Amino acid sequence: MIPDLDFSIIFQQYLSYMRQVRELLVTAFALFSLFFGAGNLILPPMLGFKAGPDWWLVALGFAVSAVFIAILGIRAHARLQGTIFDFGVKVSPAFSLVYCYIVYAISISLPSPRTASVTHEMAIAPFFEVSSLATSFFYFGLVLVFALNRNKILDIIGKLMTPAILLILLAIIGLIIFSKPFEFVEPLIAHPFSYSILEGYQTFDAIGAVVVGGVIIVSVNLKNNKTYEEKRKLIANAGWLAGGTLLLVYSGLMLSAALMQSDFETDISRTALLQQMSLFALGPVGRGLFSILVGLACFTTAVGVVTGTADFVRSRFSDSKSAYVITAVIGSLLGVLMGQLEVGYIIDVALPALMFIYPITIVLIILNALPERWASAGVFKSVVWVTILFSIPDFLQSLNLGIDLKAVNTLIPLSDMQLGWVLPAFLALIVANGRTFFKKRN
Repeated sequence: MIPDLDFSIIFQQYLSYMRQVRELLVTAFALFSLFFGAGNLILPPMLGFKAGPDWWLVALGFAVSAVFIAILGIRAHARLQGTIFDFGVKVSPAFSLVYCYIVYAISISLPSPRTASVTHEMAIAPFFEVSSLATSFFYFGLVLVFALNRNKILDIIGKLMTPAILLILLAIIGLIIFSKPFEFVEPLIAHPFSYSILEGYQTFDAIGAVVVGGVIIVSVNLKNNKTYEEKRKLIANAGWLAGGTLLLVYSGLMLSAALMQSDFETDISRTALLQQMSLFALGPVGRGLFSILVGLACFTTAVGVVTGTADFVRSRFSDSKSAYVITAVIGSLLGVLMGQLEVGYIIDVALPALMFIYPITIVLIILNALPERWASAGVFKSVVWVTILFSIPDFLQSLNLGIDLKAVNTLIPLSDMQLGWVLPAFLALIVANGRTFFKKRN
């Protein structure tokens, strides 16, 4: 006999499943947009252009620092379900607080204003004779409006802005790849893998992970009454989906630019290269679509940075709404002021700060993503302080002070690639865990 089927129950289960899928997609799309800003748009094409036939190597290197670490950060947030303060509290509360304020100071001073600069140079100036100051005022005025309407951010960005960004990007990538022969010129960079890892620093995505992850946590909490495990699963899965999409887009932009290497002079700027790619792929209409792409990609990141900073300050002042509003206003005003600088100058200024804070952020993300038994407070302290110590030479080298660091570079593996902290941090992780293991045994 065929058992009776209750189609109403089946239908309700189907609707519940579709709601979960929709929520996952909206969250993943919002994550993608909050990550995908100015650096994510202008850096990959130039990497592919310089790498030529080695485009896949720069894609791998870029994925390490701009995708994999970022998604680990989101998974760590899904596990902690707190604020950025929780990332470093095992080192010490004082260290974590200082680290948080440095990260947010960098975020609202460099990547957020950079989005306004890129928008003006690439999307506004080619069409309208307006000053960068006027662009920044209007731009960060909208950012402030979004930040003050905090509970609507996830839906607006996830449902509306990300699909538009993805459609334009995939159109540019697809039309170039399918219209250009797979022929490459000689590469212009000697060490594509390590070079692209350092270029990935400029996306700010590891820092973005600890900042934006907090925005997603707060947004999910505002929208739902989910259990800890439900929120952990939603945010972690959305992170992987957003990461896969980022990797697809980055690789596509790199391959597209590599195929067009012979079409342009080798000294073409990042912004000019991206503009020419969109013009080739989409024709005259491409200029308008490209402007929309730049504006949307940059805007969503600025919203994420300002909102994340305001969320954190609010959490430090007993959930004060006034603290949130004041921080959002200050972040927007700072964006207007710093947004007057040229994109290239902001990127150059950002490098020393990134060479110092990025390694610390990476190890904090990895430690928080590890199983608890491998990441005790002692392990956190050992790995983080070793990372800080061995990041100092790379930081000094990025300042171009004329200090001779050849002797240091010969002693520390990978320091010639400005990755001198990597092996010492790994060894500190092994040694600290070994020490913890033997203590437990005895």
